[in-house]
Formats: sequence, C-alpha cells, structure tokens
Amino acid sequence: MIEAFEFEEGGRTYTCKVERQKGSATEGWWWFVVTGDQHRYAPFQSARGDTQNSVRGRILEYHQNRLARRAAPPVARNHWGKPRKDVPQTPPPAPGEVTPKPKTA
Repeated sequence: MIEAFEFEEGGRTYTCKVERQKGSATEGWWWFVVTGDQHRYAPFQSARGDTQNSVRGRILEYHQNRLARRAAPPVARNHWGKPRKDVPQTPPPAPGEVTPKPKTA
C-alpha cells in the first residue's frame, strides 16, 4: 500500500491519504483535500494495486467532474424536488428532424 502523498495540478495542491474504517484492518478509502476548497473528499476505496499515478488520475478526474457540476446551471425543480415539466429537459429537435409521435391508447 502506498503512503500519503501530495501533488500539484492546475495551481492547486492535492493532499491524499488512505484512512481505514474503524474495526477494519484492510478496508480503506482514499481521502483528499485541495487548496482553496474547504471540503474533504473520499471518492473511492483503496486497492492493492494502487500507485501514485493511478490514484492521482482518479482524483483529478473526480475533482474536475465535481467542479464542472458545480459550475453548471441548476436544474429547475418543483416544490416536490422533481424536474419541472414546463422546462425542457432535452434539447429541441433540429430543424427538419422528424420526432416520434407519442402513442395513444
């Protein structure tokens, strides 16, 4: 198992380490913190074949995906937490594109 490590990417410093679950000698999760972010993340379990490069790649993919989701506009929802019907959830068809007609009973 590899030890805790740090790396820099995109002007941020990532600090990564494995923490074991209480009562488990083998099962652990990769935790990381990033400069400029107040949160601590545990996106995946540690594995026997983990290397610094493999963990780094997974952490970067996870964090970049998280940043993209944060930057995306929110989905309009009704008061029950479901997407609103009056807001299109899929893009409209392109001009001249044939759309299937709904089946009627």
